Amino acid sequence: MDMTNQEFDKLIRSKSSPSPLLKDLVLAFVVGGGICCIGQALQMMYEGFGLSRDDAGTWVTVTLIFLSALFTGLNLYDRLARYAGAGTLVPVTGFANSVVSPAMEFKSEGFITGMAAKMFVIAGPVIVFGIGTSVIYGLILCLMGG
Repeated sequence: MDMTNQEFDKLIRSKSSPSPLLKDLVLAFVVGGGICCIGQALQMMYEGFGLSRDDAGTWVTVTLIFLSALFTGLNLYDRLARYAGAGTLVPVTGFANSVVSPAMEFKSEGFITGMAAKMFVIAGPVIVFGIGTSVIYGLILCLMGG
């Protein structure tokens, strides 16, 4: 069956239902904002315990990463993501989810060849790019006398 790109596009559009864009936008906004509110509440709680602003921020990051990894392992994060869409991609929690999800998926292949080898399939390029860019930036800054 030979089809042009336009015919294929027309076929796909006729078979798929339209996305509820407004509903998706509102859910992403509410859930993403809710995750950020949890982070802010944790920040205030840790500062209330007497930690400095920087130390409290570090503990907030660690807590959000832990909760994201835990909820991913319990299959709760994926359920939330199906409901909220892009709202769950708040940087710290979304990144932790992208590391834990492949590890959970490939755990049946063993600890080394499954979990450890596949853990950074999604997040690995981001980590490599971030580290590589920071090294290049540091070298340029050093050469310029900064």
